[in-house]
Amino acid sequence: MIEITNIYKEFDATPVLKGISATFENGKTSLVIGQSGSGKTVLLKCMLGLLSPEKGDICYDGRHYDDMTGDEKRDLRKEIGMVFQGGALFDSSTVEENVMFPLKMFTHQPYNEMLERVNFVLQRVNLENVNNKYPDELSGGMQKRVAIARAIVMNPKYLFCDEPNSGLDPNTAIIIDNLIQEITQEYNITTIINSHDMNSVMEIGEKIIFLKNGVKEWEGTSYDIFRTDNKAITDFVYSSNLFKKVREAQLKENK
Repeated sequence: MIEITNIYKEFDATPVLKGISATFENGKTSLVIGQSGSGKTVLLKCMLGLLSPEKGDICYDGRHYDDMTGDEKRDLRKEIGMVFQGGALFDSSTVEENVMFPLKMFTHQPYNEMLERVNFVLQRVNLENVNNKYPDELSGGMQKRVAIARAIVMNPKYLFCDEPNSGLDPNTAIIIDNLIQEITQEYNITTIINSHDMNSVMEIGEKIIFLKNGVKEWEGTSYDIFRTDNKAITDFVYSSNLFKKVREAQLKENK
């Protein structure tokens, strides 16, 4: 579980995050959504320790980040998996080398043990016989699955995903969504996803945090979205004609 309390962050005296508080539970996919500039990426970077908030507290399973020593922060980093926007694979390294990279950085395991773990996570994301291929030999969806394999190779407690469906076609995006949710539930991971993809919100949004201008404007589930009277979230979600029709149908059904 990750708990954040009253997170404030500013750049050049301009507030970007204005007192964000939320709890992200184990075994659930939590999505942070909002328009560009709402503070989603800054919040993610604060939770990862890449940015330091001016105020507030970030707590990992009872461990307060600001109270940690340098060694404790390094140990925490071993418990975190990250899927970057675009995948961020090393182009000059094979799939096997990409996925093995965290193991080489953070462990002293023998090569055969690392390879066994690499093969296990590649199989888990439904990729086999691609160890010696390079990223540019794979489709966009396969590259994302390699990125997920690399993110879970250390068996993390916490998984952060920044726009994991960026650049993917709708069908492939659904596959990636389902894979992330399955892994989250299977390994009881605390998963936090930054997304602008409303299909992801509706498919796997067990908890949704909606940011607007650096403020947590709304919190709920995908089920709650159809029933909320919060104009900010409904305007954001139903800017798509498709979701307008879905909500109208839901409202009629509930009358």
